[in-house]
Amino acid sequence: MTYRAAEDRYDTLEYRRAGDSGLVLPALSFGLWQRFGTDQPYAARREIVLRAFDLGISHFDNADRYGPPHRAAQQFFGEVLRRDLAPYRDELILSTKAGNPIGASPYLKGGSRKSLLTSLEHSLRDLGTDHVDIFYSHSPDPATPLEETVGALVSAVRQGKALYAGVSNYAPERTHEAAGLLRAAGVPLLVHQPRYSVFDRRPEQSGLLDLAAEDGFGLVVYSPLAQGLLTDKYLDGIPAGARALHSEFLKPDAIDDTYRARARALNDLARGRGQTLAQLALQWVLRRPQVTSAIVGASSAWQLEHNVRALDFPPLSDAELALIDEHGLPDLVPLPGRKP
Repeated sequence: MTYRAAEDRYDTLEYRRAGDSGLVLPALSFGLWQRFGTDQPYAARREIVLRAFDLGISHFDNADRYGPPHRAAQQFFGEVLRRDLAPYRDELILSTKAGNPIGASPYLKGGSRKSLLTSLEHSLRDLGTDHVDIFYSHSPDPATPLEETVGALVSAVRQGKALYAGVSNYAPERTHEAAGLLRAAGVPLLVHQPRYSVFDRRPEQSGLLDLAAEDGFGLVVYSPLAQGLLTDKYLDGIPAGARALHSEFLKPDAIDDTYRARARALNDLARGRGQTLAQLALQWVLRRPQVTSAIVGASSAWQLEHNVRALDFPPLSDAELALIDEHGLPDLVPLPGRKP
């Protein structure tokens, strides 16, 4: 059946400027990190992606590592792009990342010029497009000079294979250095992608939020729902089929009595506002002006629609923010593992 995008797709979702750039991104972006590999039905994945675009989510976040197997999420999106979204390519922001391990070869990991630019070539073929809009160094590589990693990002932009450069999972000091090198090359750092949530305050504690304002880049944050810990899914234990039973990024021991007590208190606050815990958690990260967009995933179109409605609620009051701080202290809540 021929897809035709919703006419009202830009009517409700807020768009935000990425740092000091001219680019705006939707307040919610869609990530294909999990559940978009070949282990999930194609039709279900397609339905979610197309519904995201109909809701105004024009930014789709990918990486060479996403699957399973590696690259499968990009290959899936490339098929949807070819079959359904090709007429709307100019309205899409496609991002991909390289540098995290995707194989045994030394050239399939790290921040070398060889690794990053070879991966980008594969990603362009996977996606079936001649450029991505944002190309990230997925993680810092201490074994590679930062100048080499930054030089690869600059080359990608100068060659027209990426429009903007980004970094992910970089500490503030290395981010500041990368931003300076990119600026000197005439390719300013557009965005940094860190993990940030009520249960993970490192962007605040490390000074990354302040640095974003200083260096003029935006933050596109991932795991704003802490792998499901900031939903009502685990308030009464671990249900059958839940992610915590089979994910390498969320283990059952994270769901302990301390977590449940704090999550229930946050859930009570959300219910008092007429929203869910997930909607509260999304609203919380988006309150920061440095946060350009929060990446969400979804296992269904309904779940995606539910997350988008987080933008409909009134701002959090000082008293509500204080209560969130009381029950969301990250050193008291076990955190999921790092992003792949």
